[in-house]
Amino acid sequence: MVSLSLGKCINREILMATTHDNKCIVTCTDNDRTMEADVDRFEKNKFVDVFMAQNNIKMMWNGKVYVGNKSGMEFTTPGPREYTMKQGRGY
Repeated sequence: MVSLSLGKCINREILMATTHDNKCIVTCTDNDRTMEADVDRFEKNKFVDVFMAQNNIKMMWNGKVYVGNKSGMEFTTPGPREYTMKQGRGY
């Protein structure tokens, strides 16, 4: 971002940091029950690993949602919420 102050050009750099929640909502497609799960690892539009009822479920991105299987049941999630924060001087 460039701003003018008293006729001088000042270049201010604003850094954006993206972070995500450590929890997400997981739905079992077999019985339509939802549950909150703890996020272990997450890479946007690739995969999310969640812990739910002492089980680790690896869920892969299918273009719309993350999908995974455990104990013969299928689970889906839109993934954890993401936040973008401004960082730098004055923020």
